[in-house]
Amino acid sequence: MSSSTTTAPAEAPTIKLHPRPAAAASIDHTNDNLPKLLQTPAGLALLELQGTINVPEPDDDDVDMNGATSSSEEGVQVGQLIFPDYRPDSILGGESTAWMKRVYMYIGQHQRLMGEVKKLPKPLAVVRRREREGAEGKEGEEGEEDLEVVEIVKYKIVFSQRPEPVTGSKG
Repeated sequence: MSSSTTTAPAEAPTIKLHPRPAAAASIDHTNDNLPKLLQTPAGLALLELQGTINVPEPDDDDVDMNGATSSSEEGVQVGQLIFPDYRPDSILGGESTAWMKRVYMYIGQHQRLMGEVKKLPKPLAVVRRREREGAEGKEGEEGEEDLEVVEIVKYKIVFSQRPEPVTGSKG
């Protein structure tokens, strides 16, 4: 007869998650330092593209001695989002959803993608590491982190068609 021993499962690490400040709900997202490609009048959104984005090769001036590009940390600008039907000063104010039916993304000067804003089935939270006050390398706290909710993403921008050629001004 063999005896089996059971061991207690190891405890999963815990991380404190802090809600976003109440003042964050009334922030004007058009002047954030967040990437402009992700901003909509309703806040951050996911960007869904059907196809491949060809990123231009870096110039020789952009490559340092280690082979890294200077733009790798800054990111690459893919295009510019335009919401032609968004009217914050209309009768309904910013609460109308008519602007969601038509979104343009201009790629360079000669291509335009047409898409729409759709609501996500389940909202996503964007979180970041929270700065700890007075926690400068204390022993025993190396693995502990605090996270805070930056934004709740409720929408995605879907571009399901091929780009169309554009000449002249945007809009």
